[in-house]
Amino acid sequence: MSASKHYQTYQNNSVNTASKGELTLMLYNGCIKFIKQAIKDMDQQYYEAKNTNIQKAQNIIQELMVTLDQKAEISKQILPLYEYMTHRLREGNINNEVAALEEVLQLTTEFRDTWKQVILKTRQNQYSAQGARV
Repeated sequence: MSASKHYQTYQNNSVNTASKGELTLMLYNGCIKFIKQAIKDMDQQYYEAKNTNIQKAQNIIQELMVTLDQKAEISKQILPLYEYMTHRLREGNINNEVAALEEVLQLTTEFRDTWKQVILKTRQNQYSAQGARV
């Protein structure tokens, strides 16, 4: 088996065994990766690749929007931000505006970092609760 097949198997296993929180973190990381690549593509005037990477980032944000728990109050605050991010990606794509992509990159990074802290805090609470039961 080649190295790339091993890596693909590892990635598939990572996704298949991840918790919902970890999957959300993976989505944020993917979005960040595609925005960064789109910025590089724009700088190098690879406009077709830029468009493809921006569309991938938009698709991830759409997935994040769909998976929001509409019953949670925080979702009502996050949804407009996701909509704004999608709008700015579209503007950045149409106008070849790096600043728009960088703005969304910053927002996505903040969401990711916050989400990472939520996951860590949740794990700490779970381990603390398990330790108390032993």
